Amino acid sequence: MGPHVPAHAAFIPGHPIAGTEDSGPDAGFAELFDGRWAILTPLSPADEADVAKLRGFWEGMGANVDTMSVEHHDLVFAIVSHVPHLIAYNIVGTAADLEDVTQSEVIKYSASGFRDFTRIAASDPTMWRDIFLNNRDAVLEILGRFVEDLTALQRAIRWAEGDKLFELFTRTRAIRRGIIEQGQDTRRRISAAGRARDERLRAARIARAVIGVDQPAMRAQRKRA
Repeated sequence: MGPHVPAHAAFIPGHPIAGTEDSGPDAGFAELFDGRWAILTPLSPADEADVAKLRGFWEGMGANVDTMSVEHHDLVFAIVSHVPHLIAYNIVGTAADLEDVTQSEVIKYSASGFRDFTRIAASDPTMWRDIFLNNRDAVLEILGRFVEDLTALQRAIRWAEGDKLFELFTRTRAIRRGIIEQGQDTRRRISAAGRARDERLRAARIARAVIGVDQPAMRAQRKRA
């Protein structure tokens, strides 16, 4: 991207860690960035004043800001975001491909664990295809580690090694509690805002279905009249 940036512009890669599986402007809400993280990955050489200005921009929207190298960013988010999405896409695809379980049964009997996977797997496919292709080295490294750990877990189940299973589940449960304590559980934080947003979207969809036109278009027509 660097060669396409005008000489007068300061290019500082970064992105927020916020949102839901929904995409587009209608999926936004006022509290979207409150208490969430925005990650900046300044390229060398980077003007500190420009970095500070961008930091202030994100902080002004309520976000916490951290900086890291591009390489470290790719590794960190391969484990906390990219590979989890890959696993979600795969497990939902596996369920859909099972010959002995119908799709209606998958939908009807899905418990909270599977519903969480389907929520993640509902994310924008174009964006995630590009993420996996552009961060493939880090994703493949973490995916290799995951496959090794999954094989060890499979072995523990096969040989009825309950102590190993209990130790893993206890350790991971503590990590989950840490995420909640730091206020990074999206569903808990935006439940009220999300419900209000969903109600607005639902009302708009109903209006379009009933009258067949968008309300903004009607308002524009009235103004022109």
